[in-house]
Amino acid sequence: MEAREHAPESKPAGEGAESLATLFREALPHESVITREEELRPFECDGLSAYRELPMIVVIPETVAQVQHVLATCRERGVPVVARGAGTGLSGGSLPLDHGVLLVLTKFDRILEVDADNRCARVEPGVRNLAVSQAAEPYGLFYAPDPSSQIACSIGGNVAENSGGVHCLKYGLTGHNVLGLKVLTVDGEILELGGKGLDGPGYDLLALMNGSEGMLGVVLEATLKLVPLPERTQVMLASFSDLYSAGQAVADVIGEGVIPAGLEMMDNLSIRASEDYVGAGYPTDAAAILLCELDGTNQEVSEEIARVRRILLAAGADEMRTATTPEEAATFWSGRKAAFPASARIRPDYYCMDGTIPRMHLGEVLTRIGQIGEEYGLPVANVFHAGDGNLHPLVLYDANRPGDLEKAEEAGGKILELCVEMGGTITGEHGVGVEKLNAMCTQFGAAELEQFHAVKRAFDPEALLNPGKAVPTLNRCAEYGGMHVHKGELPFPDLPRY
Repeated sequence: MEAREHAPESKPAGEGAESLATLFREALPHESVITREEELRPFECDGLSAYRELPMIVVIPETVAQVQHVLATCRERGVPVVARGAGTGLSGGSLPLDHGVLLVLTKFDRILEVDADNRCARVEPGVRNLAVSQAAEPYGLFYAPDPSSQIACSIGGNVAENSGGVHCLKYGLTGHNVLGLKVLTVDGEILELGGKGLDGPGYDLLALMNGSEGMLGVVLEATLKLVPLPERTQVMLASFSDLYSAGQAVADVIGEGVIPAGLEMMDNLSIRASEDYVGAGYPTDAAAILLCELDGTNQEVSEEIARVRRILLAAGADEMRTATTPEEAATFWSGRKAAFPASARIRPDYYCMDGTIPRMHLGEVLTRIGQIGEEYGLPVANVFHAGDGNLHPLVLYDANRPGDLEKAEEAGGKILELCVEMGGTITGEHGVGVEKLNAMCTQFGAAELEQFHAVKRAFDPEALLNPGKAVPTLNRCAEYGGMHVHKGELPFPDLPRY
């Protein structure tokens, strides 16, 4: 796709931006308020790089008082604010606004407490996901949610998008592992929701904040549940000669009452790309492989390995391997973890979808996804959390070919419609952001969407926190006919796309 020509370097900020920056600098260090274009560029998109926009100003506070000053100043002037963490999101949830402030919380990176007795940790929103487990490991504990970007993604963003990962099948999404939150509202009020206990009085506002995509408040602190490190962990790899059998095998495993720590699937396209990229030893002639991780006591794992092996062979597995060392297990997982970047060996760009379906429909849906790819002339690689039906089809395209991105977006929209048709949802862990606004019109009706807007107004009546994300207007849904996703139009007028 033809790139938009960049404006000259060092473009000065407008008069409004400079006066706002002056107010911010009353409470923040000069270097923490960014207005120069070349310094704004690194913040113009998140992991969904198809949509880009330069923020008017970036602020990087270090204290709660500084965050309060930024929000108070923006509220007084009616300036929208988008909170951002590590920027690894995949739905445009932290996409900035050209007339707004980007509030970057990466300096809130302290682990405040690891409470081994109560099996929890208190952390600031800029703490990396993996760092929580690293801090808990000496106590024999770990933090279960593990997005593929866990080495870089931050807890605040995980809460905003209700992120998942390989282990969400057994241990749950972020929302199932957050015990408490400290949230700053747009009015400057600090809400303390939940705590170290399992439940609290009143409405469950804690659950409401998980997955709210930065539209209701700014997370300042999270209390996270820690779980004991298992005595034993073992990984199995099974290959199948057709996708339908692999999909049915997933349903059979869960149907037999086995809940693996992780149960992942890769199709042939992703198998071959990953094998070329990292050399994990995958069978490149397989139509699909399943990676099944089992954990628990020695006896539990031994019994479950035997059960799962029997189930998978009965479902038509051609080959079974069981990792016997941690190094071999890491090799099994290396191809799965590298699947997204490995897809560049097929096409230079990918459009990653995120829909969820009932497990019983995996075989049928994978077949129909392949048909959608053929219809649009684009390959689709499937690598996903099979155990909970959370699909991540990668629609592969070349952004330098005119029309390729538009075709990828349309194909992605059809995939999301298919998920809803099968009784699933348009997102499992990536959030809605700007990417799936039109798909929300497929998932929900007018009454439901109006209730979502009512919740937003209760917390943020002036719609200053991350406006234009997650929940479409009823006019938008009416304009798009309530069904089909047309991604040529974006939620912000004249939003540039490269």
